[in-house]
Amino acid sequence: MTLANGKALRVAFGETVAELGKTDPRIVVLDGDLGSSTRADIFEAAHPDRFFQMGIGEQNEFGVAAGMASVGLVPFVSTFACFAVARALDSVRVLIAQPKLNVKITGGYAGLLAGMTGKTHLIFDDIAIMRAMGNMVVVAPADEVETRQAIVAIVDYEGPVYLRLTREASPLLFDDSYRFTLGKAVTVRPGGDVTVFGTGTQTVRAFQAAELLAAEGIEVNLVHLPTVKPIDEEAIVAAAQATGLVVTTEEHTIIGGLGGAVAEVLGERYPVPLRRHGLADTFGESGPDAALLEKYGISVTKTAAAIRAFVRARRT
Repeated sequence: MTLANGKALRVAFGETVAELGKTDPRIVVLDGDLGSSTRADIFEAAHPDRFFQMGIGEQNEFGVAAGMASVGLVPFVSTFACFAVARALDSVRVLIAQPKLNVKITGGYAGLLAGMTGKTHLIFDDIAIMRAMGNMVVVAPADEVETRQAIVAIVDYEGPVYLRLTREASPLLFDDSYRFTLGKAVTVRPGGDVTVFGTGTQTVRAFQAAELLAAEGIEVNLVHLPTVKPIDEEAIVAAAQATGLVVTTEEHTIIGGLGGAVAEVLGERYPVPLRRHGLADTFGESGPDAALLEKYGISVTKTAAAIRAFVRARRT
């Protein structure tokens, strides 16, 4: 099955926030001098009076957003994920998460594929950091359709949210009939041999991997977890019970990310054999997308290979 092409998640972000801004005057956008990359510039063009260029000063950017939230506005803070999570972490923790202020943090260029901006701009431990923070909701949509719906949902949610956005265009996993619900998992593809949990755009690769494996007689029960925190524990347990084998896959380190979150749930509630698939304990490099996906083991074929090896090992 060939998936249709979709827009980049960052474009869906810019377009959706600009559209919501037409009817919700509370929405403002703060940009860290990266609007043409994160596509916050789409909002700027539509609502210049509610767009605030904060320059290369992320700690201050988050402090201003906290002040805006305290007077009833709904600020979207737009910058690269590496700067939002690592450079401004203390401001996020003290000024936003602790008082549970209604700030929406959009981490652009998250994961491994950052358009050869340099290895310092890569971050794939952001989910681990943000999900460990009190009061913080963590959302990682898979495609354009889900991104648009997730943004609507987090505007309606009162409290801090980290929205993980990738740079490159993602194939469409969902169509217009899809309905995103904050905190809920969705079964993308039923199967009886192994349950695979994915999040973010890696779920798309997992779907493509599952299609390859189906031709070999391995049927994957693919479950997408767009909300990593709060995580859908009931869905995780039910899916694990259905197959008795679990693989997690993510464009993120396997330490503390989706794999860690799923392992925590199953360790307490329904222990089963589990394989965490994702990036190892490493830093990334700058390079072409396809080469990076292959080198770090999360391409479609490498994802299929990891699932295949796990299933075959357990069968024997």
